[in-house]
Amino acid sequence: MKKYDNINTFDQLIKVENGKTGTEKRYKYEENSQMFIISEMLKEARKKANLIQEQLAEKTGTKKSYISKIENAKGNIQLSTLIRIFELGLNKTIGLTFL
Repeated sequence: MKKYDNINTFDQLIKVENGKTGTEKRYKYEENSQMFIISEMLKEARKKANLIQEQLAEKTGTKKSYISKIENAKGNIQLSTLIRIFELGLNKTIGLTFL
């Protein structure tokens, strides 16, 4: 496949598959990637805290179905809710980095 002939790095592959930075397709890819990372971090932290989704939801005033959606990268989440889940539910501090 010619499209992949000169690809040597992961970044080049992402560019071929999802377009240049700043395009709508690339933006959607980056957004989905970040949501996936957050979902995996939440799942891992919840398991380390020995909580099931229902217990975490109870501690944070949300629903089990909401926790499940986040852990499966299926739903949007407000920053305030994310902070509440990590800080109140899991006793973790969130830090944000802007690049």
